[in-house]
Order: sequence, then structure tokens, then C-alpha cells
Amino acid sequence: MGLSRRIAALAVLLALSGAAALATAIDPTLDCLSEDNERRISGCSAMIETPGLPPEQLSLAYGLRALGYSLKGWFEKALTDYDKAIDLNPDFAAALNNRAWAYFKLGRAQQGREDVERALRLSPDSPYALDTRAHIRQSAGDAAAALSDYELAMRYGGESIVRLYQCGLRSQSLYYGALDGIYSNDVKRALRACIGTRGCDPLPGDEDCRPSVS
Repeated sequence: MGLSRRIAALAVLLALSGAAALATAIDPTLDCLSEDNERRISGCSAMIETPGLPPEQLSLAYGLRALGYSLKGWFEKALTDYDKAIDLNPDFAAALNNRAWAYFKLGRAQQGREDVERALRLSPDSPYALDTRAHIRQSAGDAAAALSDYELAMRYGGESIVRLYQCGLRSQSLYYGALDGIYSNDVKRALRACIGTRGCDPLPGDEDCRPSVS
């Protein structure tokens, strides 16, 4: 997935989930829902400054702006917006998961554990939340639990998630097979090896395998 690809996928899901709510008061094509990151940040900032914006829509605006900040690698700024989004809507599953991911990327994985557990209680079949928890468990040295979560992420996310892991494992020189979206024994062996290797991430970097997984 790479950082930007993973977060971009989450951004699309979040935008789609919020579009109907946003459309009740504002044009759903507002820049806050744009796939262009700079337009997303500026559009969401404009929304946040709009007087009288209903709490649900304000929460979405903070959540989407936080995603924009995350895409720039500004995780501390993202955390501030995620905090506000979740304060306004404590059951905002995508923001909870994304805040957990931001903690992970800042090297504070265990601070995100409660968030991702809450996200999974709200959305138990989310491949992105399962992937986040897998990373947190891997960072804690819990290999068996991490493998279980990676496998669940592939089960619910389907071939696209499997291909992302195949790509990432190939970039780690642990997998040499096809990027075919099939969770084979070779992929499982490579994933186990990655989980057991310090600093190994089964997600690809932003530039790795882009044509194959886009």
C-alpha cells in the first residue's frame, strides 16, 4: 500500500461515507472531498471555518484534513485534527483507525492500540483497521496475532490487499512470485519471515510496484 496509497484508499472511503451528510448542507463536490491533496486540505480548512457547521460535518472535515496532513507526513498535525474529529464523533471508525496509524508512524504504536480496537468494534471487517492492528501487534513482537490480522485483512480486502502485501514482500526480497492477488503458501512463508524480521513492513513503499497494484 505504501503510506500515501494506503491513506489515499482510506480517504476515498471516508469521503464517500461523508458525502451524503455533507450534501445535506453544502455542495458534495466541495474541495474537501477532492482526491487532490492540496485542494482537500484547503477545502476542509474552509469548511472548518464555516460558522454553524453541524458537528457531524465538522467532524468529517477535521478527519479529511487530517488525512491530507498524513499524506504530507505531518502526523503530529494530523493527530490534532483526528482528536477534534473524534471528540465531535466518538464513533468515527475511520478517524479512530487513522489516528492509530498516525501513532504507529510516529513510533508510538502502543498509543494507537485502544483506537484501533475501538475502530474494529465499530467496523470489524475493515481491512485497513485489521492492517493497522497487525502492524501494531508486529511492532510489539506478537507474531502470531499479527499474522492472524494480516490474513483477516486479506480475507476482507480481497485480491487488491493480497497484491499489496505481495508487492511489499517482494521489495523486502522475501517473495519472488507473481503479483496475482492469491494468498499462496509462498506468500504466507514470506509474510511470516517479514513479521519475524525487525523493521520489515509487508506494505510496499510509495513508488514500489505502482503499475501493478494501482
